[in-house]
Amino acid sequence: MTWQTPIIVHPPAPDGGRRITVRGQDVGVARDDRDLVEFLRRAGLGDADMALDDPHLVEWRGGGAHEWAKSS
Repeated sequence: MTWQTPIIVHPPAPDGGRRITVRGQDVGVARDDRDLVEFLRRAGLGDADMALDDPHLVEWRGGGAHEWAKSS
């Protein structure tokens, strides 16, 4: 079995949101760090705001960390 980061922040959509996957489950579309932290809290991950920059926990795909708008 291949190891995968538990939290994936997918590339920005044209409307600026990013789909969030936690442990293989789609949990919604975040539009900023506060949304992401709330999704992680609801998924049972404590101190989520402290973990956003940990590459072992969060994989930011198709855009930089904390970038929510699709670049032109």
